[in-house]
Amino acid sequence: MIDRNLVAIEPKSFVEYETAVAGAGAQVAELGANVGALIWTDYSQPAALANLLAENPQLDWVQLPFAGVDAFASVLQNPVVFTSAKGAYREPVAEHALALCLALARKLPERVVAKSWGKKFAVSLYDSHVLIVGGGGIAEELVSLLAPFKCRVTVVRKHTADIEGATETVGFDRLDEFLPQVDFVVLAAALTSETLYLFDARRFSLMKPSAYLVNVARGKMIDSGALIDALRNETIAGAAVDVTDPEPVPDGHALWTTPNLLITPHTADTNAQVVRLFSQRIDANVRAWLTGSDWVGRVDPQLGY
Repeated sequence: MIDRNLVAIEPKSFVEYETAVAGAGAQVAELGANVGALIWTDYSQPAALANLLAENPQLDWVQLPFAGVDAFASVLQNPVVFTSAKGAYREPVAEHALALCLALARKLPERVVAKSWGKKFAVSLYDSHVLIVGGGGIAEELVSLLAPFKCRVTVVRKHTADIEGATETVGFDRLDEFLPQVDFVVLAAALTSETLYLFDARRFSLMKPSAYLVNVARGKMIDSGALIDALRNETIAGAAVDVTDPEPVPDGHALWTTPNLLITPHTADTNAQVVRLFSQRIDANVRAWLTGSDWVGRVDPQLGY
């Protein structure tokens, strides 16, 4: 019989996670037949989680460690409640997206390595038109960060419910309509069959030659070969990516020598930030598990996020 006061943490725990479980009113326990709740902490081992679920059919709830759950697509078909960390890391990731936009607009990647004075160049984020692909917590946070810059902000999302502060919120079917208009495109959506290689050669060709692309979502939302061509041919002005395909980018890969491309090594949210913010999500959902209240970040297996 399941003891709802017991919660397992696998495969690796941190003191902060255990403190969060205890603070919510539960107790960390070794996974066994009487434990129905699991905090899963390793994004890189979906097969291990699948095996664990097969061995523990008593599990009713699994908390996943990141906002994106594409790696767990097959695991999500199990008849348990899955919650993700969607929205938990919204502040640092939106902050990183803003920093990448500003870095591109001021050509900071070029100036950092320059050994001569160079020509004057700058694009202002003020009064620009920014398109955000994705309508989750990162998008909401980025919209608020852009407010002082008086941007026109268009959000493209699957569900067209308005996002506070955005100029307009539209469906994915209107993405191509807006691409020729915008100055910055920020990718902040979940990776699904609909967003896989969303930006390919055709979509780059729709963008203005002066436009910039920023990706803080998943690397496979961009066709890397098409991005390299678009930058080398000056189809777009520049790009900054915190996520890549492949990831990590191997030494010697063509992405490293592509002009006007800034790569950060998936550092929009660091380990220290993740541990702190994921602890807060654990606290919230352990409380939901104990009381039957609403989950935070419940995953819809059909939507894939």
